[in-house]
Amino acid sequence: MMVKRPVIRTIARALSAIVLLSLLTSGLALMTLSSSLRDAETVNVAGSLRMQIYRLAWDSTRDPQQLTHHIGLYEQTLDAPALSNLERAWVPIEVRNRYHYLRDNWPELKQRLQTQNTLIYQQQVASYVSEINRFVLSVQHYAELKMHLVVASSLFGFLAIVGLALWTIRFIRSNVVGPLDALVTASQFVEQTRFSFPPLPVAQPNELGVLAHAFTAMAARLQSHYRLLEDAVQEKTESLTQANRTLSLLYESSQMLTSSALNPDVFQGFIEQLQQREGFNVVVLESDNQTFQTGSSDANCRWQRITLRQDEQPFGELRWQSPQRASPGELMQSLANMLARALWVWQTQKQYQQMLLIEERATIARELHDSLAQSLSFLRIQLTLLRRTVDGSQLAAQSIISEFDRALADAYQQLRELLTTFRLTIEQADLVAALQAMIVPLQEQSQAAIQFDYQPGLQSLDAQQQVHVLQIAREALLNAIRHAGAQQIRICYQRIAEEDHLLTIEDDGIGIRSTEEPPGHYGLTIMAERAARLAGTLLITPQERGTRVTLRFPPRPTYLLE
Repeated sequence: MMVKRPVIRTIARALSAIVLLSLLTSGLALMTLSSSLRDAETVNVAGSLRMQIYRLAWDSTRDPQQLTHHIGLYEQTLDAPALSNLERAWVPIEVRNRYHYLRDNWPELKQRLQTQNTLIYQQQVASYVSEINRFVLSVQHYAELKMHLVVASSLFGFLAIVGLALWTIRFIRSNVVGPLDALVTASQFVEQTRFSFPPLPVAQPNELGVLAHAFTAMAARLQSHYRLLEDAVQEKTESLTQANRTLSLLYESSQMLTSSALNPDVFQGFIEQLQQREGFNVVVLESDNQTFQTGSSDANCRWQRITLRQDEQPFGELRWQSPQRASPGELMQSLANMLARALWVWQTQKQYQQMLLIEERATIARELHDSLAQSLSFLRIQLTLLRRTVDGSQLAAQSIISEFDRALADAYQQLRELLTTFRLTIEQADLVAALQAMIVPLQEQSQAAIQFDYQPGLQSLDAQQQVHVLQIAREALLNAIRHAGAQQIRICYQRIAEEDHLLTIEDDGIGIRSTEEPPGHYGLTIMAERAARLAGTLLITPQERGTRVTLRFPPRPTYLLE
């Protein structure tokens, strides 16, 4: 199909016509305005002729000495450039004739003045002045005519340009915008695999008509190919659906068992997913000490089962009822192997974590007993020997020895409490139990009500972390009981958005006045050092009533062991 009337050429012609009209209109207006620049001067000069004629009549009777001078001025005004320019061809004939009349009749009047024929001059001056008035009026009409010409040419150009612009817009809408909208609509239909779109303007003898014709032919070929591809894809889809469903179930099951920590919820979710995806009536997973079940059994359906084995060792059994006669054996065997491996890993992890916590706690308790407990016992023995050595009359020395004895007794009592905390049973091998064990004797020594709130996560700390957190909490509690006189003490643990640990101890006591410790006291300093070893921050904040101690630290600090 050939392009007979290109759209671009038509639009270019219309735009060229608009530009040409604009140039012609503007040029005519500029030329007219340029010729009108001295119209005011022309009117003024023509009007001055009337005054000079009357002045000459005055001079002829009253001031003959000025007559010659004023005659020269009049002739100079009559031949001024503003009036001589009226001799041009485009000036109206009436203006030129009246100007010629004034110039032709002036010599006669001049002769009357020079020959002292004053009476005859005065008789002729009235008609001459009338001609001057008509000349001034004709000059004024000529100036107005030029303004009318400017207005008329501008109005004509404006209307012609507006008309061409409207015609161009209408042409573009009918020959460009409309076909483009139709093509866009057709492309949207094709994008949605709908090939029965509204007919395109293929009969237009321009580029868009050629494009519409090509697009229509292309859409017809696409429709044919698309139908062939649909049939082929349908055949392949039917053959791959079953394999894809099996692989998807195996992948999701593997992700469920490996992407998060193993717990009973994971195994319960596993069998629920299996029951929903395969349409089983009931699925039961039995391990050594737990049973997971989903769905309800049907007495009319036969039970199918697979023993879960890992390294030839049975770990449980997977049983199910299916409304179908046969279940996919390979799929269920693969799932059973996954479950056996996951149960083995889960059991091994629990045993390892329990043994690790017990070993760490036993190590800490042994080190405390072998080092700090022995040192405290030695100091108490030495203090007893010192008491016997000092004379009983030295009351100041005996008072100091008594204070040392009380301090050592308190330290020894704290050490025993700490050793008790780290000798918990296997079920209590976590920091929550240690904190609870620490709170019990302190609660017995004080009238204050101690409340402990926590979220899961404290048991994930290692032994060194637990020691530091436990001692910071114990020091804060002792300060609240002994120094603040608190009646309500609240310990709160939580995991915040950044997964950091946050431990808060609040009391309603008298509050802390300053974080600077007096000489001989190191509790707050030691608390700050322990927080630094946790790679965390310790804030001691006075409240309106009481004090808040806030400890924040990451799950895995990089502190150095002593």
